[in-house]
Amino acid sequence: MSRDDRSWNDGDKLSFSERDRRRREGRSSDPSRPRGKPAQERADAAAKHYIKAIDGIFSGGSKAEIEKLAKAMRDAHGSAGLADACRAYRDAAGLPREAFLISLFLDSGDPELILAGFAALRSGLESGVVKLTSGLRSQLRILSEDSNDDVAEGAEELLGQL
Repeated sequence: MSRDDRSWNDGDKLSFSERDRRRREGRSSDPSRPRGKPAQERADAAAKHYIKAIDGIFSGGSKAEIEKLAKAMRDAHGSAGLADACRAYRDAAGLPREAFLISLFLDSGDPELILAGFAALRSGLESGVVKLTSGLRSQLRILSEDSNDDVAEGAEELLGQL
């Protein structure tokens, strides 16, 4: 095998002069990365399209159905039917990703849904999708004094992370 046949994956290290020669020749050290701004933009657009398609597969229902369930949750806010509306939303669409819908889960009064709301809030904050508002912070403070130990501990843990 000649010196020119070696690659990064062969286990042999390239000398600095070989690296410089490859850089001058325009051979990238990472051939899987797109070269140039247009290629990078195409790769980013393809990644966003792929993520959107995957989210659609795992979200369960259609967008119209999910919007209908979210509207039902908003309409049931303050009534005894809020927990049922939240369960229907969770079963069809999974955990909410919007701060207002998460706050409805926290208002539901059902410990299981409140804990699910904590999980949605935690993942939303970590991914940067959800911004913590003063209303959410107030809800967490109120829930930290809940009679259910799991709910109180979950709220305290989230407040401690902020």
